[in-house]
Amino acid sequence: MTRKPHIAIIIGSTRAARFADKPAAWLLENAQKRDDMSFELVDLRDYDLPLFDEVASNLWVPSQDPRAIKWQQKLAEFDGYVFVTSEYNHSISGSLKNALDQAYKEWNRKPAAAMGYGGVGAARAIEHLRGIAVELQMVPLRNAVHLGGGDFFKVSPLGANGEMAEVEANLLPSLNAMLDELLWWAEATMAQRAKTA
Repeated sequence: MTRKPHIAIIIGSTRAARFADKPAAWLLENAQKRDDMSFELVDLRDYDLPLFDEVASNLWVPSQDPRAIKWQQKLAEFDGYVFVTSEYNHSISGSLKNALDQAYKEWNRKPAAAMGYGGVGAARAIEHLRGIAVELQMVPLRNAVHLGGGDFFKVSPLGANGEMAEVEANLLPSLNAMLDELLWWAEATMAQRAKTA
């Protein structure tokens, strides 16, 4: 491998009152302790994506909206993705689903990991995300990080609003397993994409 995989940590909520920033910052800080991948935080708020309104997916027809094109160009920079997701009514947020729909080719043959937060650690949202990832020809990972239950309420404004360090010991084993798996698939898919480039 000539270069390290470059991974996007995508904040999947755009609400003004979102909690996502705290777990995303924790995830980025801990991921950057590794020297085998590089990481960049990507915030959906920075892209002002319209609701999907193209003729078709960019698999079939080039997108016309410059905001969608800007998003696609950003996604193309990465070798894999970690989605930081909440759970809205047993699924991912509308803003994250719309962002996923605004690209196609850029997601293909790259691994998709997730960190979820909420009462059940966004387990159901991450399951939906995995199904969407399959359709976008990503490699959804088995391992994920779930910030849920008592740990969620220790660090959330809905509870004690403590520091992530208070629950870190419970999260790090899952994080390390997820990142190890992400590295394996990122290197494998990079090698395959290089062969077909």
